[in-house]
Amino acid sequence: MRIHSGGSALLAVSVLLCLPLSSQARAQAAPSKLSTHWEELTASDFREGIHRSGGVCLLPFGILEKHGPHLPLGTDLLDVRYAALHAAEHEYAVVFPEYYFGQISEAKHEPGTMAYSRGLQLALLQETTDEMARNGCKKVLVVNGHGGNNSLLPYFAQTQLDKPHDYVVYVFNELEPSGKGGPPRKTSMDMHAGEGETSNMMISRPDLVHLDRANSESGADQARQKIPENIYTGIWWYTRFPFHYSGDGSPANKELGDYQMKWWIDSIAKAIRDVKGDDVSLKLQKEFYEKSTHPLDTEP
Repeated sequence: MRIHSGGSALLAVSVLLCLPLSSQARAQAAPSKLSTHWEELTASDFREGIHRSGGVCLLPFGILEKHGPHLPLGTDLLDVRYAALHAAEHEYAVVFPEYYFGQISEAKHEPGTMAYSRGLQLALLQETTDEMARNGCKKVLVVNGHGGNNSLLPYFAQTQLDKPHDYVVYVFNELEPSGKGGPPRKTSMDMHAGEGETSNMMISRPDLVHLDRANSESGADQARQKIPENIYTGIWWYTRFPFHYSGDGSPANKELGDYQMKWWIDSIAKAIRDVKGDDVSLKLQKEFYEKSTHPLDTEP
C-alpha cells in the first residue's frame, strides 16, 4: 500500500492516539541521542549534558600553524577534536568548540600561523575555564593536541592554585603511544608533520592530506646550533627545522593512523572515566586554599 506524505503523517498521529496513555508518554519522552558538541546542544539539552557527564567537559586544545608542505594549518586542532569527540561517544562528556589560542611563537615566520601573546594565552584560557565552570563544568579536562603546549598547559594548571576555584583543571598531555606496538615505522625522525602525524590526518581528515607534496621540502634536522642539549634557548626549534617540518610524511599510511587514533581515543575515554571518578582533587584543592591563607598555622 502506498501512502502519500500527508497521509503518512496522519497515520502516525492516529497510531499515537490509539496507544495507551503510558505508551503515549513513553513515545513522547523517548530520549534522542544527546550530542557531545557544546555548540550543537540546545539550552535544555546542555543542562542534561552536564548532568549526564557528571560535570566533566573536554577542552580540546589545538593550534594554527604550518604542518610541512602537505598538511593543513589546523592539523593539531582537527586531530585532537576528532579524538576527543570520538572518546566522548564512548564515555559521555560535553566537548567545547574549536580552541586554538596556544603557544606557537616558533612558527611566526610561516604563513597562516596564529601566535597570540603570552598574557592573552593565559588570560583567555583562564576566562574560558572559568566560564565553563560557571556553566556547570566542575571538572575541565584540557586535551592537548599540540606539542608546543606541553609546557604551557601544566603551568596553567599549576596557576590554578593562585586563588580559590570551585572546579578542577585536568590536563591530558599525551599525543601518541609511548610504548612499542602497532605497524612498523619507516622513519626515525618524526617530530612534526612526519609519518605519524600525517597518518593521523589520513584518518581524521583524509581529504586535506596532499601526500604528493610531502617531499617538496626538507624535514631534516639542520643542527645549526652548537651548544649542549641541556642548555635551552627559545630559538632551538628554528635552528633545527627552519621549514617547520620535522621528518618525512610520505611513508604515512592509514594502518598507522588507525592504530594511533584508536590509542588516543581509548586513552582520552579512560581519562574521562578517571576524572568522573575523582572525588578527591576538589576537596584537597579547597583544603589547600584554606591553609594558604594562614600558612603560619599549618602543621610542620
